Amino acid sequence: MILERKQRFNVPEIRTRMEQVSAELGTDTFRGAQIVEYAELEQVYSGAMREISTKLENLDDEFQLKNEHNPIHHIECRLKSIGSTIGKLKRRGLPVEISSIRDNLYDIAGIRVICNYVTDVYAVAKTLSEQSDIEVIRVKDYIANPKPNGYRSLHVIYQVPVFLSDGPHPTPVEVQFRTIAMDYWASLEHRLRYKNTIEDTARERHFETLKDCAEQLAEIEGRMQRIHQEIG
Repeated sequence: MILERKQRFNVPEIRTRMEQVSAELGTDTFRGAQIVEYAELEQVYSGAMREISTKLENLDDEFQLKNEHNPIHHIECRLKSIGSTIGKLKRRGLPVEISSIRDNLYDIAGIRVICNYVTDVYAVAKTLSEQSDIEVIRVKDYIANPKPNGYRSLHVIYQVPVFLSDGPHPTPVEVQFRTIAMDYWASLEHRLRYKNTIEDTARERHFETLKDCAEQLAEIEGRMQRIHQEIG
């Protein structure tokens, strides 16, 4: 088997992105050796994301083998963009430095795990959390305690070691577990929130409708889950 290699971390490309972000935000970004350091940081976060993704795929295979049911519908991965990272540092009043990212931001690497049922969400999250090489840093359960706008999801920040030539690099990855219904609700709510062509009164009306929809979806999901459990 020939290993297909892709150049994911191109320093000149990252430098160009830095320059674009600097122009858009009107602020200094990383320069010189810091650009190389940022590329190395992206590599580590990408490695952590792959580690967690592989674990999730293995768990899904095991659930299918033992229970004849795949709890995971699909998985989405993303690395936070340079612009979003620097923008978050600025909003929090943190210096634009590599150490600020390492010490303060836990969502550079993000994974969204879309499950079929709420019980699947908790089963996959629990099993992943129990693995010996993973540390749970923080849990926010917006399924048990939805946000005021109706948003539901289980957010867990894991720390996983990424092994490089100089040893292990413990790296955080934010994983959002949600059902298919929670995901399409969140996608529509996000689109509405950032749609600039909608008048404020119409936007607020839609937000109220979405809040009602979130409650109805939660009820429907509960009923469908009971059917799923009864038919085995």
